[in-house]
Amino acid sequence: MAESAPYPTHLQLFLGMQQVALSSFGGGLSAWSERIVVEDRQWMNKEEFITGLTVARLFPGPNQINMAVYIGSRFHGLSGAVSALLGILLLPFSVLMVLGLSYYYLHETLAVDRVLAGVITASAGMALSMGFKIAGVYTRDPVAMLLAGGSFIAMSVFHVRLIPLVLVAAPLAMAWYWPRGEQQR
Repeated sequence: MAESAPYPTHLQLFLGMQQVALSSFGGGLSAWSERIVVEDRQWMNKEEFITGLTVARLFPGPNQINMAVYIGSRFHGLSGAVSALLGILLLPFSVLMVLGLSYYYLHETLAVDRVLAGVITASAGMALSMGFKIAGVYTRDPVAMLLAGGSFIAMSVFHVRLIPLVLVAAPLAMAWYWPRGEQQR
């Protein structure tokens, strides 16, 4: 955790995760999460955030739900995880239900179709933004670049499925990055 940042309360975790969830529709949550947690609220530094995001992606389920649980539990254990989880789910779920009902009745309207096309484009841009923001951390680590490049080539060129790739790459990454105290890798 960044030294200058105050320790977030349960309410701050709830509101912070709610801000993450309400800041993005249709994608881009990782970028908003990084902006709110690292840049605005300074609860974590960039490396801690990337570590959490990596852990969140290893577990089944939506990445940002897992990330909210990770962030909340980091500060307040189980009760913090529940606060952050409620923050990222409660109001957005309610809004989604209202939007779903609205779409059900208005889906044939051209204006609704055009708005959704714009939202999809914006979310793709947010995903790219997140990739460029965290790229600096990875470019300083040749092993991370090797793992990322190897995974990309395995999936795109050799059509390796995600689960077998994770079953091979994850143990290699864990073995390399496992904390070793004061020893250097």
